[in-house]
Amino acid sequence: MKSIYKLSLVALAVIGLSACNQEEKATNASTNVELTTEAQKEAYSVGASIGRYMSGHIKEQEELGLPVDRTLIVTGFTSGLNDQLKLTEEEMQTILQSLDKKLNDKRQEQAKAIAVKNLEDGKKFLDENKAKSGVVTTESGLQYEVLTPGSGEKPAAEDTVEVDYVGTLIDGKEFDSSYKRGESLKFPLNRVIPGWTEGVQLMPVGAKYKFVIPANLAYGDRDNGTIPPNSTLIFEVELKSIEKAAAPAAEPAKK
Repeated sequence: MKSIYKLSLVALAVIGLSACNQEEKATNASTNVELTTEAQKEAYSVGASIGRYMSGHIKEQEELGLPVDRTLIVTGFTSGLNDQLKLTEEEMQTILQSLDKKLNDKRQEQAKAIAVKNLEDGKKFLDENKAKSGVVTTESGLQYEVLTPGSGEKPAAEDTVEVDYVGTLIDGKEFDSSYKRGESLKFPLNRVIPGWTEGVQLMPVGAKYKFVIPANLAYGDRDNGTIPPNSTLIFEVELKSIEKAAAPAAEPAKK
């Protein structure tokens, strides 16, 4: 649920209003609140919207190792509502900008640590996987295994292919699946990650392969949300069909 109020961007980035872990009195008041009239529901929805939106920020701050005094957050929120601020606007802005910088520094530090660990874990996984029976490692480092052989044509990089697939991280966490969406995917083969471009060209139509794609043939050190930086990826891919790329138009004969 997104907040319906436009709050300070810096404030939203660094603090949160949590509905849980509050003082017993506040909890009881929240539990016993009446929501019978339209005005009551509107007022409650404003507060709940802000609280839900901001709770993720306070959770992130705690996970990054920066302590949060939730009681003072509630106190500050109440002070703001009543226009009884104990700090000036300038002081709060300076403090929030400083906190925002601390959080960004912590995020970058955490991202670098995750990227290094993922690279190490991926290398170990690839080394172990290549020793398994049936696994082939190409010159680029891509690994594949034939799960179901096919007998159809193989695509070229310029062709458009239709596939079904499921993608997981090396810890088994699934991040994408055309099967779950109930819809196969079509795309030009030369417009996806290098591991796919290389790997799917090895497949005849009707085949199903398992690919283990090193980070440098996937998304590298980019963080794609569900795919952390430097992740080695595992895909099971079924090639459904191929649409051949149009042949380039012939140049007119010179006279």
